[in-house]
Amino acid sequence: MKERTMQKEEKFLSPFALKSKDTVGRLKQEEPCPMRTDFERDRDRIIHCKAFRRLKNKTQVFFSPEGDHYRTRLTHTLNVSQIARAIARSLDLNEDLTEAIALGHDLGHTPFGHSGERILDKLSPKGFEHNLQSGRVVDFLENDGMGLNLTREVVDGIINHKMSCNPKTLEGKAVSLADRIAYINHDIDDAINGGFITKEDLPKGAIEVLGDTSRQRINCMLRSIYEKSYGKNTVEMQKEVADATKELRDFMFERVYKAKTFREEERRADRMLTALYEYYMKSPENLPEFYLKRLNDQDVDTVLCDYISGMSDIYAVKTFNEIFVPKNWKL
Repeated sequence: MKERTMQKEEKFLSPFALKSKDTVGRLKQEEPCPMRTDFERDRDRIIHCKAFRRLKNKTQVFFSPEGDHYRTRLTHTLNVSQIARAIARSLDLNEDLTEAIALGHDLGHTPFGHSGERILDKLSPKGFEHNLQSGRVVDFLENDGMGLNLTREVVDGIINHKMSCNPKTLEGKAVSLADRIAYINHDIDDAINGGFITKEDLPKGAIEVLGDTSRQRINCMLRSIYEKSYGKNTVEMQKEVADATKELRDFMFERVYKAKTFREEERRADRMLTALYEYYMKSPENLPEFYLKRLNDQDVDTVLCDYISGMSDIYAVKTFNEIFVPKNWKL
């Protein structure tokens, strides 16, 4: 089966795609799987790891929403995977590599979304970036500290998925673009459903170019990528669509991500995560056993960032309550 997959890659993939046979490999050599390519194995390892399952209880934009239909970090990841695969398929890139990167790109994200990331970045003397933390998760933290031992191309795509980074493969570039397409559009839907904005608030120039609904906008963006990039060593949108996408993203930062409501919630999250960080900094012996052992070869700040960033929203609140909120006594 693996041989058939690799034959199809040779026959049908773009000359600019990264084929499974051309991977530089893993940090630790392993016996090859007779059924799956290395990129397929990476995808499966990510799906089955603990950090992936925790994404279901991590904030995308809205803190602990009461409705069932708001996006979480997990549903965002699945949306990115779907869009990234659509880009890869349209450009004849390696879908398995693309999917593995997409599924792993946010494994290191903090509780409380980008607010949590900003808080840890402020607390840590070395700074904190969720994309780099995702690399730590797959290389050092998962599998009881053994890591997932992923191929270097997948790890590169994971740690370089932010707009400011430059992935080495076109598959990594597809995921970076898919991440932007996904969060802009699903965050608009959630913000409208939550009553923070209305459809009429959206910038008219961008909507005229991209479309009136998420479906229309995503289709427009994907078509633009195909028309601009097919047969070329690039993954990018046509200028008019790219400019309209940036205008929509800038609008979301101004009206939603930095809105007063979210700033107030971020202050609450700040007090909570700061209290946890300072508590464990003074009393690292109270860390869970796994993180306590890591103090043997890691500084305390690195271990605290590993621990706190790995928390789900629910677990962070639970831990805070256990440490700082008085318990009821039964008399």
